[in-house]
Amino acid sequence: MSEESSVLSGEDPAYKPEFDISKPTIARIYDAILGGKDNFAADREGADAYMKYVPSSREVALDNRAGLSKGVRYMAEQGIDQFLDVGAGLPTMENTHEVAQAVNPNAKVVYVDNDPIVLAHGRALLATKESTTIVTADLREPESILNDAEVKRMIDFSRPVGLMVVGLFMHFHDDERPGDWVKTLLDACPSGSYLFMTDFADTGEPQQAAIEKAGLESLGNGWVRKPEKIKEHFHGLPLVEPGLDWVSRWFPGEPDREVPAAEDLEPHLRIMMAGIGYKE
Repeated sequence: MSEESSVLSGEDPAYKPEFDISKPTIARIYDAILGGKDNFAADREGADAYMKYVPSSREVALDNRAGLSKGVRYMAEQGIDQFLDVGAGLPTMENTHEVAQAVNPNAKVVYVDNDPIVLAHGRALLATKESTTIVTADLREPESILNDAEVKRMIDFSRPVGLMVVGLFMHFHDDERPGDWVKTLLDACPSGSYLFMTDFADTGEPQQAAIEKAGLESLGNGWVRKPEKIKEHFHGLPLVEPGLDWVSRWFPGEPDREVPAAEDLEPHLRIMMAGIGYKE
């Protein structure tokens, strides 16, 4: 583990962060579930809660990550060369910029997260990449994202954008009207843009109730939603085929691809759904 990772993971006793490490965050719990090092005791306790209720939580996280790769690759192959990844979390395998730039080396990526440790780690990782940057901002304040100097420098909102809210929406209750925040960002994107989202789905299965319980216990949030409610958050955008589906069955732009029947999926593969909307 690098010296920086040791510091960020709290193993350096002289390290005094400027944020409260006694409270877990989404990004660091996710990192802990995946076996990463950039987390603290509170985050590991949160990860343990997920593992207690959903022993396959790591597989759920990997499923979401696989969905991210498929969605980014699809958008890049359609010619999208600038991506706004909101709620990006800590860097792990197949990050947005790596997937997008494998298709188009000139693609630009802006990561957005409200966790200061994501900024610290991300800036170190991306120090030599002029086409990728990271900013600290919150989906709850979409105007702060749009008005951020780095976002404005990197993203040309007169051209199509790949707007991403992946693995984040479940952490906001419907009473907060998170769809309004997404709409503010979407309204800033021109025709030809895409909105890519994943969310915990509620089809009445035990593992879905269990992951909600884990989220509420560890973070105080993490709700599941009926698929029809998830679709509402695309604000009427037509969905790229095959529409909204379980991530392991979801291959955007390949509606005729042979996939396993939903009922044949392992239970942990019936938690996360993905979809991409196209702004005409």
